[in-house]
Amino acid sequence: MKLEIINTSGYPNPSYAKKWDSGMDIRTCIKEPITLGPLERYLFPTGIRIDVPEGFEIQVRPRSGLALKSGITVLNTPGTVDGQYTGEIGVILINLSNTPVTINPGDRIAQLVFAKVIQCEGFVDVEEFEKKERRGDSGYGSTGLQ
Repeated sequence: MKLEIINTSGYPNPSYAKKWDSGMDIRTCIKEPITLGPLERYLFPTGIRIDVPEGFEIQVRPRSGLALKSGITVLNTPGTVDGQYTGEIGVILINLSNTPVTINPGDRIAQLVFAKVIQCEGFVDVEEFEKKERRGDSGYGSTGLQ
């Protein structure tokens, strides 16, 4: 799949770092460094616009190295760029560490994963679900820690 892109950032287009990567690295398009204090968040511009075709989405996900080394993650992970959206992609980062972290112009701040979307055709109202082997209401923590 090849998609149309408008890149006004002055940095390279998003790209895969390694052959079998599922996410393309995307860079920030800021004029000067921005420091995020602990628990501070900021919407970083990227200067990237991609024509996302109908039936697809782009998921904006954290970069694992940035998360591990600096405590920086994508706040609404995964962020979603809907099909047919052609505006600039922004990335909301949050600093979950105890120390300030500086993001510099051109830093790789997130990764983009392209995914097919299946839309629900609607709902059917019922009084009870059909009898099948199911988990029922057991959810959060129901399988224990070990």
